[in-house]
Amino acid sequence: MKPVIIALIFVLMFNACKNKADETPKEPIKIEYASFGKDIVADDAIASSSMLSHYKEMNVGDSINSKMTAKVLKVCQAKGCWMTLDLGEGNEAMVKFKDYGFFVPKDIAGKEVIVNGKAYVKEVPVDELQHYAEDAGKSPEEIAAITEPKKTFSFEADGVLIAQ
Repeated sequence: MKPVIIALIFVLMFNACKNKADETPKEPIKIEYASFGKDIVADDAIASSSMLSHYKEMNVGDSINSKMTAKVLKVCQAKGCWMTLDLGEGNEAMVKFKDYGFFVPKDIAGKEVIVNGKAYVKEVPVDELQHYAEDAGKSPEEIAAITEPKKTFSFEADGVLIAQ
């Protein structure tokens, strides 16, 4: 009886070691990015939902340095000189590029991006809102319907990473 128990323990130990050896460690998924503007890294970017919480606590004229990840909603179809990002809860951030120094591709709506720079709250005048509507391809009637300034969540990006 004793040799049977010892043999059983040996077989169980052998199988336990064998299963561990057969498992291959999984590597983390590595996302490739296209870079625009200043070289930045993807590390330490906050989620858009966290950024929304910061924006809600800010007043017009306030700003903070930040890096966030978000999904692109719209892009300037004239040159790629601005984009809007989804912050969640029906909110969006208007992103412009520092010193008009770079542009992003016009076909990135729906893609995930990481933007680095300055987040701020601003009141956008009517003429600027109409200009953005024109860039977005809105009809003359839709553009003319813009008659009041709008408080917006804005972002001046010095670097952008676009997930490929």
